[in-house]
Amino acid sequence: MNEKFTKLGFYPADILLPAEADMTKWSVVACDQFTSQPEYWADVENIVGEAPSTLRLILPENYLNSPDVDQYIAKINTSMKDYMAKGVFKTLEESLVYIERTQSDGSVRHGLIGMIDLDQYDFTPGSGALVRATEGTVIERIPPRVRVRKDAPIELPHVMILIDDGDKTVIEPLTANTAAMEKLYDFDLMKEGGNLKGWKLTDAQIDAVADALTELSSDASMEKKYGMKGVAPLLFAVGDGNHSLATAKQCFEDQKKVTPESEWANLPSRFALVELVNNHDDALKFEPIHRVLFGVDPEKLLAAFKAEYPECYEGQGEGHVIAYTYEGHKGFLTVPNPKVQLAVGTLQSFLDKYIKETGCEVDYIHGDEVTDELGSKPGNIGFKLPAMGKDQLFKTVMADGVLPRKTFSMGHAQDKRYYTEARKIR
Repeated sequence: MNEKFTKLGFYPADILLPAEADMTKWSVVACDQFTSQPEYWADVENIVGEAPSTLRLILPENYLNSPDVDQYIAKINTSMKDYMAKGVFKTLEESLVYIERTQSDGSVRHGLIGMIDLDQYDFTPGSGALVRATEGTVIERIPPRVRVRKDAPIELPHVMILIDDGDKTVIEPLTANTAAMEKLYDFDLMKEGGNLKGWKLTDAQIDAVADALTELSSDASMEKKYGMKGVAPLLFAVGDGNHSLATAKQCFEDQKKVTPESEWANLPSRFALVELVNNHDDALKFEPIHRVLFGVDPEKLLAAFKAEYPECYEGQGEGHVIAYTYEGHKGFLTVPNPKVQLAVGTLQSFLDKYIKETGCEVDYIHGDEVTDELGSKPGNIGFKLPAMGKDQLFKTVMADGVLPRKTFSMGHAQDKRYYTEARKIR
């Protein structure tokens, strides 16, 4: 293992890629997308057919609460073992992969695939770990996901980790130097997902990445960016897939309980494959995550919201403005003089109580149109939230701990990570 990465919490990995496959059919979007649109996943099934595909290696989360979930999980684990036994994968040893993802709007997002040390990750609010969650982790969401991962022989990542690299020293220098790298793939993603290109870094480029990350985590860098000296450096912030990373952490901790301590450092489950993205990448857009409530009386819910915030009024004004849609109605709620920083905090605080009291269901939705469509159906209501400026992210996590859960999403649903690389975890 490259010693330059020892104190960084991020390493090159033994990365698995298909030795030969139709890559468009191989790569499918992150499992936590389109959870209220089963027709999306049905269409993916039709596109893939019998071809080798990551669809056979992941569980779309709309099936997570299915009564047949254990059968789905067993089938996934069987497919993983089958793919490995039949030589579907080739291994890129001790590698970092530079990627260029053309998104649905034509912009190109730049990333770096490697593995995070889960010993350096903590999702506890206020943690001083090198790798931190950016928003609240819902502990109840981890056990169902542990069931999917705990016996899996390989992992496929949809986790995106952000670095706050305003001078663009880590990933951006690679963009002009792809000619020196081995090109791994270049293909169009299914379902309007754009295009994906990938290259394997040279040894010299890997060393340069380590040097740049070391400088980024220095005390001088922390003081320059956040005005803080002598603080625990925040090098990596989880941008997407925090519950998946928290699940990986839990599985590692569970495995430690049945493994001699002398072997903990070498457990494959100690690490998780991720994509690094610079928070300053021009293509990276922070989109709000909206809410849709199911099985509710919308007018009673709105009345309860106004009772929770007595100064709240209909229409747009000064304060936190939240749009709503239900059958035959659209409007805005304004909460003046809010007690928290972001509108999502105002809304989520109320929803947590209301859901607990009434037992209604909520889904977290990407996109205005889908929120309006779902919210306008009988018995539903949709809430649309304003976007958070991405320049607030690292400073807020450094100062306040974590943001309210499901505060932001990095781009539209079809621009999320598509599963391409994999890694052995057992």
